[in-house]
Amino acid sequence: MYRELEEIYSRPAPFSRYTTGDLWTDEHTSRKMLEYHLDGSIDVASRRTDFIDRSAAWMADHFELSPGKSVADFGCGPGLYTSRLAASGAHVTGIDFSERSIRHARDLSRRQGLSVDYVLGSYLEFESEKRFDLITMIMCDLCALGPRQRSSMLDRFRRHLQPGGALLLDVYSLAAFAAKEETSTCARNLLDGFWSADPYFGFLNVFKYDDEKASLDKYTIVEEARMRVVYNWLQYFDPESLKRELEAGGFVMEEVLGDVAGAAYDADATEFAVVARGRPGY
Repeated sequence: MYRELEEIYSRPAPFSRYTTGDLWTDEHTSRKMLEYHLDGSIDVASRRTDFIDRSAAWMADHFELSPGKSVADFGCGPGLYTSRLAASGAHVTGIDFSERSIRHARDLSRRQGLSVDYVLGSYLEFESEKRFDLITMIMCDLCALGPRQRSSMLDRFRRHLQPGGALLLDVYSLAAFAAKEETSTCARNLLDGFWSADPYFGFLNVFKYDDEKASLDKYTIVEEARMRVVYNWLQYFDPESLKRELEAGGFVMEEVLGDVAGAAYDADATEFAVVARGRPGY
């Protein structure tokens, strides 16, 4: 048991292990995540409903979405943004690797009489002949990726944008990193049974990586029949560090905003958003 506890409390190298797919494809946790997505009163898997309404309306206006325009939402979840953006008349594509979320999104579009293309699969591997006027990756999804994954993702974005097309991202700020604290927690059925329908003990170890400006929430779930570990990595940025990363990926950062609903940038806030466009000739 001592060796197992040593492993549970061990600090891995930054972005050295990934289990994101397990969170979104496990039968139990994917159902729980969908419940969080659809609870419009909380900011957990998705934003609150009133924010999504304002955000989608701002996007439609700011990027002049209309029939003939095309949008791709990477990490679309159950279609909360894609359905609203499709109402503008734009042609919308949503990509997500949660089968449960995509199924809900497709049902939602049918009920609303909207035409949205949904792609079940990892956005890290998405390929299409389509080119988009707007690509979005929101709820700070970019921050869950390691440096090489982010570099590959920016290349994928650039290849799938129309000339002059826009990329909209939101990310966690250095203010959020400063507020993050290293902690260790152990509880029976940690997070009120989120991790399993069966009884379990859950360990949460939060690590900070000062040099990388990154953090890890490391969950170790111990059930009677198995033990598993889930790694939730987050990268934090300020406008300058994100600008450098975007420029390395062939983008020009055009706007810095407070959020994806067009608010003014606030250096003390825990998140911010940017609009970027591909650098000509890159």
